This record gives sequence, C-alpha cells and structure tokens, in this order.
Amino acid sequence: MEEENQTTVREFILVGFSHFPYLQIPLLVSFSFIYAATLLGNALIIIIISTDSHLQTPMYFFLSNISLLDILYPSVTVPRMLSDLVSETKLIYYHGCIAQVFFYIFFAVTECFLLSVMAFDRYVAICQPLHYHAIMSLEVCVRLAVGPWISGGLYSLMYSVATSQLIFCRSNVINHFFCDVPQLLLMSCSDTSVNMITIFLGVVVVGIGNFAVVLGSYTRIISTILKIVSREGRKKTFSTCSSHLMVVSLYYGTLISMYFRPLSSFSQPNVWMASLVYTTGTPILNPMIYSLRNKEMKWAFKRAIGRKDQA
Repeated sequence: MEEENQTTVREFILVGFSHFPYLQIPLLVSFSFIYAATLLGNALIIIIISTDSHLQTPMYFFLSNISLLDILYPSVTVPRMLSDLVSETKLIYYHGCIAQVFFYIFFAVTECFLLSVMAFDRYVAICQPLHYHAIMSLEVCVRLAVGPWISGGLYSLMYSVATSQLIFCRSNVINHFFCDVPQLLLMSCSDTSVNMITIFLGVVVVGIGNFAVVLGSYTRIISTILKIVSREGRKKTFSTCSSHLMVVSLYYGTLISMYFRPLSSFSQPNVWMASLVYTTGTPILNPMIYSLRNKEMKWAFKRAIGRKDQA
C-alpha cells in the first residue's frame, strides 16, 4: 500500500511567478517581447549566414548551429512559462515534465560542446592559419557540428531515463517555472544515486572537459596574438574571436551561478532567478553580441538590406 501511494504523483504544479501575482501581466508582456525578439534575432542570423556567400566559412557554419540552439533552447521553457502566467492551475503532467528535462539538458549540453568546437575553430584559424582550410574541411566541419548534437542527445537520454525511474511521493509543487533537475531530485523519495552519478559525469565530461578545451584554445590564441608586432594586427586578429569569447563567458558565468551550489539551496524561493537569466537572457544576447561586434555580420546585414531595397 505504501508503494502504491508513492507512485500516485502523476502531475506537478509549477509555482513559477505565483509569488508576484500583481506582476504577472507585465511579466507576460515583457517575456513575450523577449522571446519574440530571441526567435527573430537568431532566425535572422541563420538566414543571413545561409544566403550570404561571404559567410560560407566554418566559423559562421558553427554560429548558425548556435543560433538554432538559441531558438530551440528557450522554446523548451518560455512558452510554458508564458502559459502559466495566465493559467490558474499551472499543472504539468509527469511525462511532460520528463520531456522538458530531456530537451532542456539536450540543448544545454549540445551548446556546451558547440562552444568548444567554435573555440577550436578559432584556434586553428589564428594559430595555424596556413593549414586552416586543410584542417577545417567541409567533411570535418560537418562532423564537428553533428558530434555535439549526438553527444547532447545521448547524455540527455541517459539522464532522462534515470529521472523517469524516480518515485515522487512528497509534495508535487515545483518551486520553479519549469521542471529543473535539482528540484525533482529534492522532491523524490527514492534512491537518487544513479542521477547523482550521471550529474557528476556530466559536470566532469561536459562541463569541465569543454571548459578545458575552451581555456586551452584561448590560452594559445592569446599567446599567438601577443606575438604579433603590429598593434593594429593584434586588434584585428583578436576581433575575430572576441564575440565568441564574450558568449562563452556569458554562458559559463550563468551556468556556474545556477548549478554550482549545494543541492539543498535549490528549495529556496528565489533560486529560479539565475535560471531566468540563463533561459531568456543568454539566447537574446547572443545574436546582439555577434551582430553588433562582428564587422562581417554587419556588412552582411547591409548587403541583405541593399538587395531588398533593389528588389
């Protein structure tokens, strides 16, 4: 009988912004605008890159993958969050919660790997420019782009299966605007050791491993740039990777602020504020960083507008 009671939780309540009932309409308008701008900005980058012959390079090929992720990633949580702002029940069914966990981890892990791939691309371009086209061939670029998607999918599937085995017999109230992993672990009354091992592997392989690749790449890049005699040459060379470096800093900065904390702290009411920045802020800032700080992207936008005016 006790085990039967343990398996009765088949739906969860996402508390989300219920703490601020008088702000729900302003929040709905604000997040709707941010989400729409995110979709438009990243879609525009993908279209510009795919149609402009000047941007048919490995760096922009990987950037279009990042922009696609910045469309998909907030789409896992933001539409549901907007719906809950005008909903009374705020219910999410068990299978919907597991699906949200799967896609959330899938896109987050994939972006982590893709940022490392972009760092490697910049390393080859700056530190080994004579061999760049030989190393970064079309076949290699496709493999480097597909690899992160496969890796993200496999890791997410492994963790989602482990999460689906958990038994939830405590409160079904999730103090968040989406089904976040730490919240589910706190609510479970079954053994979470498999989940913790999977998380540890993710932190080591996905987090620390990719961060080491990025750090190693930029250490070599900066070392090479400092050896350039011309000040103008150093500035021009660094400008080719400054946008990516800003995105990496933003990505890992928000990720660390979200998850590098004791598990018990995730029960605090304001814990989802960092998640809000990560899920809504980063995807809209990425296209702004790449478009405003990248001269080639600016010229591509101007060429696209010029073609439209001529038509």
